[in-house]
Amino acid sequence: MTNKSRKIRLIFIFYWFLLTYIIAALVWWYIALSSQNNQMAEYKIHLLKGTNKEYHLQYETILKEEIRKTKQYIGEGTIFFLLIVAGAVFLYNAIRKQLKISLEQQNFMMAITHELKTPIAIAKLNLETLQKRKLNEIQQESLLNNTLQEANRMNTLCNNLLLSSQIESDGYRITKENIDLSNLLENCIADFKIRYQSKIILSEIVQDIYVLGDTFMLQMAISNLIENAIKYAPKETAIKASLKLKDNDAILSIIDEGQGIQDNEKKEVFKKFYRLGTDTTKKARGTGLGLYLVAKIVSAHHGQVSVINNNPNGSIFVIQLKQLS
Repeated sequence: MTNKSRKIRLIFIFYWFLLTYIIAALVWWYIALSSQNNQMAEYKIHLLKGTNKEYHLQYETILKEEIRKTKQYIGEGTIFFLLIVAGAVFLYNAIRKQLKISLEQQNFMMAITHELKTPIAIAKLNLETLQKRKLNEIQQESLLNNTLQEANRMNTLCNNLLLSSQIESDGYRITKENIDLSNLLENCIADFKIRYQSKIILSEIVQDIYVLGDTFMLQMAISNLIENAIKYAPKETAIKASLKLKDNDAILSIIDEGQGIQDNEKKEVFKKFYRLGTDTTKKARGTGLGLYLVAKIVSAHHGQVSVINNNPNGSIFVIQLKQLS
């Protein structure tokens, strides 16, 4: 168990101890007041004289006063109890939320460090190899292409980080223009075919589909979906990109033949820093920002993004946007 885990455990132990103590004190307070109320009633009754003409009336008054105070204590105790429970639940959820965010940020920083160090190390090694060894033209081209691919990875990562930060701080303003979505998708696919020459990327694109939006943001959303499919799908399987029209909506789909996504995680994958829970997916490179940005970008364009199963294996990520009429 790490020091951080011990500290968290001690915090929760102290929290439950304090909550138990407060509730026990509240119960003791009620018992003490009820006992005092009963003793005061008995004392007042003892002081009454049986020969007094108003004895019965005073006796009834003392009993009613005792019952009234008992109800008062019950009411006040119930209110205090409910306030304590409500505060405890709120505090517990707040602490859990902060701990979850802290853990997510810690995992995110570890992922970012790995994502940055890996391409830098590969690019450095390739350049040192080119500098120190005499390689033929084919070998040089291979190393240069590999270095360029790693540089593109770093560029994508930096763009994701920058855009995520700007979206969180409302610092990015969408510049809407008429976009040829068909051409934009074709350009994204062409770029990935150059970067991943061994990967099979198929396309089925209906031409001249226009939407109103921000070119940079939509290009990033498409790129993140294709990158995600390439990352998690087996190397020997194909990635397919599809763009078609349905009821005056542009339907853009990225289809892979990977492990797929469980139904209970289909909405979770679009949350910030979220990573799928399987061993295979957690070993894959990633920061948990890609799909989060896709959801934010599509939402900013008043569209919808979803993920469905690709039978028999894999996932289909679908972006639905309004077509320009």
